[in-house]
Amino acid sequence: MNRPVYSWAEEALEKIENLGLYRKTRKMESSPAGSVVIGRKEMIMASSNNYLGLASHPETISAAAGAVLQFGVGSSGSRLTTGTSPWHEELELKIAAYKRTDAALLFSSGYLANIGVISTIAGEEDIILSDELNHASLIDGCRLSKAKTSIYRHTDMLHLEALLTGAKHFQNRFIVTDGVFSMDGDIAPLPEITRLAKKYKAYVIVDDAHGTGVLGDTGRGTPEYFQEAVDLSIGTLSKAIGTEGGFAAGSRILIELLRNRARTFIFQTALPPASAAAALAAIEIMDKEPERLQQLQRNIRFLQERLASLGFSVSEHPTPILPIFIGEAKAAVHFAEILDDEGIYAPAIRPPTVPEGKSRIRVTVMADHTIDQLQKVCAAFQKAGRELELI
Repeated sequence: MNRPVYSWAEEALEKIENLGLYRKTRKMESSPAGSVVIGRKEMIMASSNNYLGLASHPETISAAAGAVLQFGVGSSGSRLTTGTSPWHEELELKIAAYKRTDAALLFSSGYLANIGVISTIAGEEDIILSDELNHASLIDGCRLSKAKTSIYRHTDMLHLEALLTGAKHFQNRFIVTDGVFSMDGDIAPLPEITRLAKKYKAYVIVDDAHGTGVLGDTGRGTPEYFQEAVDLSIGTLSKAIGTEGGFAAGSRILIELLRNRARTFIFQTALPPASAAAALAAIEIMDKEPERLQQLQRNIRFLQERLASLGFSVSEHPTPILPIFIGEAKAAVHFAEILDDEGIYAPAIRPPTVPEGKSRIRVTVMADHTIDQLQKVCAAFQKAGRELELI
């Protein structure tokens, strides 16, 4: 039998490789922590979203193991057929209480939550005002909705207001933004956004994937950080909470609409009960161990100050995402290779994840990092920065 010829695919891959954009996976051979084993080599993890170190916390592991023994390893169906367990219902109540909203709804991932919420809430007579640096899942949700989408320049409130001024004839106006932007680590100006929303009778939807567990006095996210209420807060359980899955939290009527209309909820197999049990335990840990958030914030400030002292341009946002801008993709890959040789795992972030010419190393900080580990990260960055003449 003759094998098919995929010359077009080979050409596309060759082009990707020539541009320095070729991607491949790296196998992790240990549990998520500040130090991991990759390819039989122990390395300091400097690119994980496990901000509070809960992915391998003994209590989250124990909760997941107990649920597996009781309910098995899969949910066996969507939430509306055979996929709802007591763990799912209890977790939804816990998330609503944690986010201080009337209700919450679980999705099988944060990506599915964003797609499901946006494509359900916004209709063909509506308009979505979306920040240009929103996560791909929000962008895809806008594309799948029947609403008109207008993009405003990143955190540019004058541009947002201009678009709102011209959007008065739409039935509903939805302002959609990340809380913390995943590649830059900066925070949406929520007070200004909510002010404009009130002025122009718009609704505010925030994807707080990277703010949940990180921002605010108790880690409840961007709304708590600014003391601002939003109409819907979307999040993931796979970052600071350390497990997997997504959620939407807001008024009961909006959550019931999602339960009845969101295709990514209705037609998607539910989270395994073990994941829901682990997430429930993780949120309880976040409440009873506030020192984890405090340690994370200390580590963020330490790394920001040390990298800045070496000559790198580092943001001062209180988030664990520190982008070190390199420029061209091939240079960023070379920078990451030097870090790798020094025992630091922090891959290059390149287009299409970020714009052309803005490739970077996206450093992330964890509560689990020790000062010694962070000092080694800085030493490796200093070596790479000098070799590439960036500092």
